[in-house]
Amino acid sequence: MKIKTFYLLSLITILSCQSEKKKQINTIDEEAWISLFNKKDLSNWTIKFTGEDLKKNYKETFVVEDSMLRIKYDHYENFDNKFAHIYYNTPYSYYKLKFDYRFTGEQTEGGSPWNVRNSGVMLHAHSAESNDFNQNFPVSVELQLLGGLNDKKQRSTGNVCTPGTVVVMGDTLNYKHCIPSSSKTYFGDQWVHAEAIVMGGESMTFIIEKDTVLKFKSPQIGASKPNAHYEGEYWENWGINPDTWKDKAGEIITEGYIALQAESHPIDFKNIELLNLCGCKDPKAKNYKSYYVKDDPKSCIY
Repeated sequence: MKIKTFYLLSLITILSCQSEKKKQINTIDEEAWISLFNKKDLSNWTIKFTGEDLKKNYKETFVVEDSMLRIKYDHYENFDNKFAHIYYNTPYSYYKLKFDYRFTGEQTEGGSPWNVRNSGVMLHAHSAESNDFNQNFPVSVELQLLGGLNDKKQRSTGNVCTPGTVVVMGDTLNYKHCIPSSSKTYFGDQWVHAEAIVMGGESMTFIIEKDTVLKFKSPQIGASKPNAHYEGEYWENWGINPDTWKDKAGEIITEGYIALQAESHPIDFKNIELLNLCGCKDPKAKNYKSYYVKDDPKSCIY
């Protein structure tokens, strides 16, 4: 009887250990996504408009309605080049970003023709605070969002645009300001799911509706003056002071802020979530995650 009891207790102990081990494996593999938008207000976001003071929400352009972060122009008579961005207050380097967006209604009067159903999410941007007063766009890598037009022509989304930057396509620096993706065209006011996989200064991958539509490498500061391969970017047209950046040309951008763009066409965002891929890679630490790709030893908790 004692022998049977001993074996029974041993079996319970073994099963318990296996259960704890399985639980630990599940914990270290479980992805800890962060909701950047709380669906209630604009906490942890900072607004910057061209020609306006930091944090001023000019004409209530950025609003929260029905758990969406909406960019609206209900109080505008004319766009008047009031380009704007709303920045999440924490910079990131290695991460996955996912969100849903949709274009709505008609473009605001005074917006440029190229901004019809046109918006974007700026990646690796410099901070809202570091923008010049009349700056239109941050130096950044833009995940450009486009909607189909009435002409029914193909118009890809998930493209990359490069205000003040340049990227490597294949093995070659590509100086084209906007590089199209391989995505299909999305017409109307439908919701579209988009993702970005950002690997510091190594690479970026854009995904639309689960399809990988664009990949590129080595995002870096662009040249502010013409060279053998480059006719010169429109720094002044973008409101960016080239003197601030001229000595940084070719510098790889390894981290930065995420900013949603407002450039004359109404657009809604929801389900804005981020998975940080930079963290403690020591398996002995309490906050170790198996999916981290970049080590941050200072973040380890034991």
